[in-house]
Amino acid sequence: MSEVILARTQFATTTLFHFIFVPLSIGLAFIVAVMQTLYLVKKKDVYKKMAKFWGTFFLINFAVGVVTGIIQEFQFGMNWSSYSRFVGDVFGAPLAIEALLAFFMESTFIGLWIFGWDRLPKKLHLACIWLVSIGTMLSALWIMAANSFMQNPVGYAIKNGRAEMNDFAGLLMNQKLLVAFPHIVFGSLATGAFFVVGVSAWNLIKKKDIGFFKRSITISLIIGLVSGLGIAFSGHSQAQYLVRVQPMKMAAAEGLWHDSGDPAPWTVVANIDTKNKESTGTIEIPYLLSYLSYGKFSGDVKGMNTLQKEYVKAYGEGNYIPPVKTTFWSFRIMAVTGGILILFSLIGLYLIWKKKIENSTRFLKWLFPIMFLPTIGNSFGWIMSEMGRQPWVVNGLMKTSAGVSPNVTSAELLFSIIAFSLVYSLLAAAMVYLFIRVIKQGPQAKPMQEVAATDPFNTRRVG
Repeated sequence: MSEVILARTQFATTTLFHFIFVPLSIGLAFIVAVMQTLYLVKKKDVYKKMAKFWGTFFLINFAVGVVTGIIQEFQFGMNWSSYSRFVGDVFGAPLAIEALLAFFMESTFIGLWIFGWDRLPKKLHLACIWLVSIGTMLSALWIMAANSFMQNPVGYAIKNGRAEMNDFAGLLMNQKLLVAFPHIVFGSLATGAFFVVGVSAWNLIKKKDIGFFKRSITISLIIGLVSGLGIAFSGHSQAQYLVRVQPMKMAAAEGLWHDSGDPAPWTVVANIDTKNKESTGTIEIPYLLSYLSYGKFSGDVKGMNTLQKEYVKAYGEGNYIPPVKTTFWSFRIMAVTGGILILFSLIGLYLIWKKKIENSTRFLKWLFPIMFLPTIGNSFGWIMSEMGRQPWVVNGLMKTSAGVSPNVTSAELLFSIIAFSLVYSLLAAAMVYLFIRVIKQGPQAKPMQEVAATDPFNTRRVG
């Protein structure tokens, strides 16, 4: 197997594994902040218990996510040194800001939040968890600023064969960032919300702490519905962006080999024939692709064959068509998961309104596995975004094959893939074990007394 394929495989596996934790951290931090706000406003201890209980999951997830994220940084220098040299002056700035500003902000206020219960004034303590939540979102903003440059390079100039940043504001106003960041945030809120929904549903089935988990599931279903709708609308904005800036990715996501004609139908399913460059057995919804692309029920969308000819003229000979099947089906899996989340949020809120949720065992049994759907949707959305950009590592500037480290061998890459996979498997097992332990203990478990950082040996329990 070639070095390019192995390097891409390693980056894909580590990124997807890391991306399990990032949205969950963003979502849980926000939900915990909402619950603690309710505690301050309503002055009911149940909301304090909710903030502490769900905050425990956030802390576990945050710790594991930090470890998995470190490897991401190292890979740029290890496996993608040619890419790093070419784009480091642009790519490095948002990554550095993310580490120095957002991550340190999160870490500092997480510490204050953990040790500040009953020590800090309530409003100040609440501000700490809100600053943690804002920090997680800022972290995503800077990472997406770097990634958006790869999708749509702006704010740079080529000097001495390298991309150098000459417009920092332009980097932050990148069209890709403006449409992608809200999509990431809404997807993250859905991830956190449906994690709470799933755990709450399991406890309601077991008839454990019904009042506690009814409140938890109500809050999270409201956030889940709002975030599900946000995913849909921000996804629509991304589709309009793709038609303008990355038309090849849009055409691949639709399995569109030939120009669609006006108006353009949206393909629900199709048999993608990459050998003959055609899609057969299609089921289509008339006018819908035109609406998704232009916000109106008219308009032509270019196909991959037309775009391939244009790209050859612009960039020289080569194959500029991305992996069509992967891009096509990833988009549909992502879209279906978003629709399911909206549907189950509406049903759950209706049952809560009718005061039937705790007795709706059949529905609750569905909610437990559905807690994993946002992670599936996030993962396939990321796959669609990154695979649809191929063959570029920086769209229009550098091909993926040119970005790989020249001195890394296939054997070294294969060894590191196996090593990282083993480490990640151990981390996943540890996290699952800790999550299950916290779920079984429940919110009534006796918490460890909050101790000062200077008193690490005080482990007395309080009732």
